[in-house]
Amino acid sequence: MTKFNQLSISASIMKSIEKMGFEEATPIQAQTIPLGMEGKDVIGQAQTGTGKTAAFGIPMIEKINPKERKIQGLVVAPTRELAIQVAEEMHKIGKFKGVRTLPVYGGQHMERQIKALKDGPHIVVATPGRLLDHLRRRTIRVDNVHTAVLDEADEMLNMGFIDDIRDILKAIPEERQTLLFSATMPKEIRNIAATLMKEPSEVKVKAKEMTVSNIDQFFVEVHEKQKFDTLTNLLDIHVPELAIVFGRTKKRVDELTEGLQARGFRAEGIHGDLTQGKRTSVLKKFKFGRIEILVATDVAARGLDISGVTHVYNFDIPQDPESYVHRIGRTGRAGKMGEAISFITPREMPHLHQIEKVTKSKMQRMTAPSYDEAKRGQQQLTVQKLLKTIEKQDLQDYRETASEILSEHDSATVVAAALKMLTKERRQTPVTLSSVQPVSVKKSNNRDKSKKFRNDKRGYGRKGKQGGRNRKFQNKRNNNNNNNKR
Repeated sequence: MTKFNQLSISASIMKSIEKMGFEEATPIQAQTIPLGMEGKDVIGQAQTGTGKTAAFGIPMIEKINPKERKIQGLVVAPTRELAIQVAEEMHKIGKFKGVRTLPVYGGQHMERQIKALKDGPHIVVATPGRLLDHLRRRTIRVDNVHTAVLDEADEMLNMGFIDDIRDILKAIPEERQTLLFSATMPKEIRNIAATLMKEPSEVKVKAKEMTVSNIDQFFVEVHEKQKFDTLTNLLDIHVPELAIVFGRTKKRVDELTEGLQARGFRAEGIHGDLTQGKRTSVLKKFKFGRIEILVATDVAARGLDISGVTHVYNFDIPQDPESYVHRIGRTGRAGKMGEAISFITPREMPHLHQIEKVTKSKMQRMTAPSYDEAKRGQQQLTVQKLLKTIEKQDLQDYRETASEILSEHDSATVVAAALKMLTKERRQTPVTLSSVQPVSVKKSNNRDKSKKFRNDKRGYGRKGKQGGRNRKFQNKRNNNNNNNKR
């Protein structure tokens, strides 16, 4: 394993890395940082959670001149959540060098962004739609950009931003270094690499190595109407420190969140209809453990990088294997083990086998627990707390009262009463969810068609050729703003 101090990193950045608690570089970092420091263009095939931000952030920040208050580095990311997280990590890496990073995304007031841009950041991390708006207004100057990064390029392709990416790269000086990161390499991404990058070096981290090796994967075969009770029973047995529950739709997320809260769980949800302030507040609570369960849609959770997630529950199995790998990659981070549990209706079993085949990983069957088993799980948790208290032996002040109670009642009755009082008995509030259609193998084999349909619904096709250039840009601009708000 390569250590960061073996990569010829400057003292100020090493100080930041050490303060962040990192010693050993991940595979993508160990391979990308030396190439980046040499000024070479890089294509990195890797997903979120592999340490990509430091892989491109360290070489970029090394080249920044902090005395020159102009934009010298540019990172383009598909969603505002990812843009914010990348900016936060870049800020930490460049802290002791005095490098200023600014996230720019849709949903923020334009005037506030323009004011922040005039303040002279060295690095801008932006979503494509809002970045193009600033370029057209001339409120972002990219004349001094020497390093450009495209993060999660395939996701930007899926969201219809491919023409925007080309326009952005063409606006940046040709004498630049370009680093492109993508989980997959479709032909459109390869085309960008061939036409807008200079003899790029390729770095590849296999999906299996980076996402599923530290994760125990299970599935529960359960009918749609029994899913929610199964979920709450599992949560009582597992008692996760931090858990993410994935639902397929915004409505599903709202209903799941309300149901979990009604049963006494500390849960909140995120999806595209929430304001940016609300989403930021929910993520902050989750990150610092003030809520134990985050309920999310795929798009809202894209790019989440929160350490300490012990369990991921796929309440609705995702449409495609790539989304499955991305979801379960929220746990099993930093060498720790994680658990992923997927709820599969009987009609979805063929889809489960398809996911196993594509990801080359096997899920273990788990039996749906009963309410009585969940109660025993909560009681066992109380027993562990009692035993820890006994081990501390700080009980002298309570012995006299204990003896008095035992003189009137047998010991088994006293312990049972203590267990009953201390055990968190779950409210059995009735919860009814709207049903969703099961995923079919036929649909999952036609992902390209479904993506094209989604893009067409947004008002533009993947190629964006119809309707003339002016109308294309207007439509795209409107839709990009919407996408950035998701």
